[in-house]
Amino acid sequence: MATINENYLNLQGSYLFQTVARKVREFEAGNPDARLIKLGIGDVTQPIAPAILNAMHKAVDEMGAANTFHGYAPDLGYEFLRTAIVENEYRKRGIDIEPDEIFVSDGAKSDCSNIQEIFDQNNLVAVCDPVYPVYVDSNVMAGRSGAFNEEKKLYSNLIYMPCTESNGFIPDFPKINPDLIYLCFPNNPTGVAITKERLQAWVDYALKIGAVILYDAAYEAYISDDTLPHSIFECSGAEYCAIEFRSFSKNAGFTGLRLGFTVISKKLKLSGKSVHAMWARRHGTKYNGAPYIIQRAGEAVYSPEGNQQINAQIATYMKNAQFLKTALKDAGYTVYGGENAPYIWLKTPNGLSSWDFFDLLLNKAGIVGTPGSGFGPNGEGFFRLTAFGTYENSVEAIERIKGL
Repeated sequence: MATINENYLNLQGSYLFQTVARKVREFEAGNPDARLIKLGIGDVTQPIAPAILNAMHKAVDEMGAANTFHGYAPDLGYEFLRTAIVENEYRKRGIDIEPDEIFVSDGAKSDCSNIQEIFDQNNLVAVCDPVYPVYVDSNVMAGRSGAFNEEKKLYSNLIYMPCTESNGFIPDFPKINPDLIYLCFPNNPTGVAITKERLQAWVDYALKIGAVILYDAAYEAYISDDTLPHSIFECSGAEYCAIEFRSFSKNAGFTGLRLGFTVISKKLKLSGKSVHAMWARRHGTKYNGAPYIIQRAGEAVYSPEGNQQINAQIATYMKNAQFLKTALKDAGYTVYGGENAPYIWLKTPNGLSSWDFFDLLLNKAGIVGTPGSGFGPNGEGFFRLTAFGTYENSVEAIERIKGL
């Protein structure tokens, strides 16, 4: 008799963004003439840059001729893309990463959830609170979470590292030493970035206790402060204790194309075993590679024209972020983020819960955001807005909020 993976039964409710989507559908069904301003899900709105489109058109034509046709992609990704990534993302910053330490995939979300498969089920996992839900849910699915405490809204075997106003939304070292540590900077959802000094402290801590840092740098392209690190590998010793996840979704608008990569140094070993080799085996067994056309699009991101065009798009989103942050502050809200990340993390007014504020904005102002409690217990009383809409919608959203 077939049985199910009962770990899935431990998942609490539906995935955060599915709940948001359901509430939006219900509102639209009852208000067919309403014009919603959607600043909830972190999906981009600007079209693919011309240089990237040109590369895709060329790649499509290549797929139509026998002598330039491409079938299965190499396990790690095409050499042309991995080399472009290494040269532009790492060696330009003085980081010694080799092309065969780059694993091309369909996005950071897949990799930062699937990576837990190569680690022992009994490992203790530390996550920030609030946190991107995928980190928690994927470990629950793997049976690494323990029982869920309804009162505390926490899983017993996960280590939650509070990120609050009091510590500047940067976690302190946990009282119990973890085996795996998820960090995301610039952070989703709070929009806060980490200094190199504090990130180096985390690397030193991981080296001391024998932990591995799973570092999500999906939003590094939005960093405007030159003193802040774009990669954990800017820190001394990180190649011995860290894995980095990157995405083309937010920097180049690939949310509809799907492309990302994971960086694992061959120097990272546990009990004398190569983590790089294990992930290579998992990658080759369970993944057939990102499409050739999309990988050519990724390569075009690093062309002079592509780089200039995507930087202009990033600047547009950050203009939205800066406007939203300033306007909300002027309206009396307490606001964080919006400086080195495309997210605004605001305190809900008048003691409203996160979901009550969500309902208020949706039903009274026609604005969709994301309730902070959906990211963890310490997200309660906060709310996330994204800067990925248009500037015109950002301005109108502020007018509607002021109208409340």
